[in-house]
Amino acid sequence: MTDLPYRPAAGVMLLNRESQVFVAQRLDSTLEAWQMPQGGLDDGEDAEAGALRELEEETGIAPHLVEIIARAPAELLYDLPDDLIGKLWGGRCRGQRQTWFLCRFLGEDGDVNLETAEPEFRAWKWADPEELPAMIVPFKRKLYEDVLAAFREWL
Repeated sequence: MTDLPYRPAAGVMLLNRESQVFVAQRLDSTLEAWQMPQGGLDDGEDAEAGALRELEEETGIAPHLVEIIARAPAELLYDLPDDLIGKLWGGRCRGQRQTWFLCRFLGEDGDVNLETAEPEFRAWKWADPEELPAMIVPFKRKLYEDVLAAFREWL
């Protein structure tokens, strides 16, 4: 399985005015885990465009309500656990290589709408950045620690 490539993806750490981070619970999981908006890039899609597209598709937050503050200096990786390799993304990838963006939310809570065309989340909230690694599924914990480290100077 280590011969499989990483799926290109992007993620958004979205901060509100109090410097709290947007997190949501996936519909397809029974775990109490929370995650930031993230997802795969379309073929040839620019990482910034893909990150803003994923944010809107997952949260209903339009791009004009977001200001990009920073881009992580390098792609960040995570590996799927062995029991998920071969089951996700058509079995073609072993994990994701993600480009992360730190963004400021310029809108109001009422601008969040999880009832999108293809809903992915059942609930959302604002969380303290330092709580993120403990909130995510265990196999993404290191990834979230890396995201925090990449954006530490702005948090």
